[in-house]
Amino acid sequence: MSTPTTTPGDTAYDSAAGTAYDVVAIGRTGVDIYPLQHGVGLEKVDTFQKFLGGSATNVSVAAARHGHRVALITRTGQDAFGRYIHEALQGFGVDDAFVSAVAGPPTPVTFCEVFPPDDFPLYFYRYPIAPDLMIEADSLPLEAIRDAGVYWSTVTGLSQEPSRAAHFRAWEARGRRTHTVLDLDYRPMFWADPAEASEQVGRALAHVTVAVGNREECEVAVGETDPQRAADALLERGVELAVVKQGPKGVLAATRDERVEVRPHPVEVVNGLGAGDAFGGALCHGLLEGWDLTRILEFANVAGAIVAGRLECSTAMPTTAEVEERLAGRDRQAPPFAGVTEEAR
Repeated sequence: MSTPTTTPGDTAYDSAAGTAYDVVAIGRTGVDIYPLQHGVGLEKVDTFQKFLGGSATNVSVAAARHGHRVALITRTGQDAFGRYIHEALQGFGVDDAFVSAVAGPPTPVTFCEVFPPDDFPLYFYRYPIAPDLMIEADSLPLEAIRDAGVYWSTVTGLSQEPSRAAHFRAWEARGRRTHTVLDLDYRPMFWADPAEASEQVGRALAHVTVAVGNREECEVAVGETDPQRAADALLERGVELAVVKQGPKGVLAATRDERVEVRPHPVEVVNGLGAGDAFGGALCHGLLEGWDLTRILEFANVAGAIVAGRLECSTAMPTTAEVEERLAGRDRQAPPFAGVTEEAR
């Protein structure tokens, strides 16, 4: 079904030579078509701009912006937007060796409406299946997945076959190695039934060491919306680190030995859709750097806030210097700000 441009044996990847990736992500890619007129429905919009998009793709870009060696595993259509994705990834410094085209469905596009500060309806054109859900287990770069410092996957990748089987093959090859992350990224339009999503997430949690999601996503994953109970339930499933986004109350991170909450960072929201992916890329950075939980969460919160203050997702991802500058200048006495909601993805 898929036709990878490379296989695990013929890439430039060589773990023995010390070239293991810092981050390998697998999952959704596409083109975001965002309106340049805000506060109106799509029927009133006259002009749009295209950007690289898709949650796993955005996290890859965000991690690369922090100076890491990153590879993305995904599929595109055999079309102009597929070629655009390769060009954009290369421009952002993300290795596209494991990105290839499949016959059939086109590269998906996603439209949104922009109603700041907290309403950003998304319209996915991915049916009946998107190329990134056609990743096959036999085409996976298993050595790269196994040896990556962080391996990042999302719940969306479990919504259809053959992607679902590919995800579980990848986890089996990696084992439950530290920094095996599952983004609880639940999108109901991709699932026939929430119960099916809960079942698949339950299976997936047995393979990962880090789980990240908002309260609604935690309800799908473990049946809990209260952040503390959700964190407890995720830890009971065997994860080492549970991260629960609480919207205007900030973010909670819990391990078996430590529990940290940090407040949101104030921002004038333009588009909250990329904030969660910026948070994810910054989380990868903090984990790879070996930071303590408080520093990781503060850094990731600010990274997310920066992107929420911009229209686009991928091209909006901040560098480490931008985040550190914002951290250094913020008013630590400012009250919690509800500008970035836990739904901001």
